Amino acid sequence: MAVTARVLVPPKQLENAQTAQYTATNVRAIIDKATVTNTSASNVTLSVNLVTVSGSASSSNLIIDNRTIVPDETYLCPELVGQVLEAGGFISTIAGAATSLTMRVSGREIS
Repeated sequence: MAVTARVLVPPKQLENAQTAQYTATNVRAIIDKATVTNTSASNVTLSVNLVTVSGSASSSNLIIDNRTIVPDETYLCPELVGQVLEAGGFISTIAGAATSLTMRVSGREIS
């Protein structure tokens, strides 16, 4: 068994449509750190789902629900730290406004 530290989601601006950001492909992944920064001049909401293999984003896997992030705030996403994604599971997000929130997620992949 190999454990590799990785950037799971490189810094990117989030979409205002439900979008898969990372999929644990042939590995188990553990989230160690997740940050979201509001780079806009307005409040923007964030929702994050941790979805199992062959699933879809829904209220049953919603981890962060419409969290308002104020301008210039960096939210540390404590709800995600320590969460495990089994092979095929994925992180899915939706922002209240496109190109307003920048996300980065790091963690470990176990193969």
